Amino acid sequence: MYDWFPLVFFPFKIIVLGLGMFFSIKWHYDQGKKKNNETGGP
Repeated sequence: MYDWFPLVFFPFKIIVLGLGMFFSIKWHYDQGKKKNNETGGP
């Protein structure tokens, strides 16, 4: 009866986790760039 659940849940889970990883990496990259700009580092 719930054969549709894995077909919907797993792609949704992969998309959400992928977006979360992308934005977390982007945020950390932007923080490092901002810190270097403030301190005048390379």
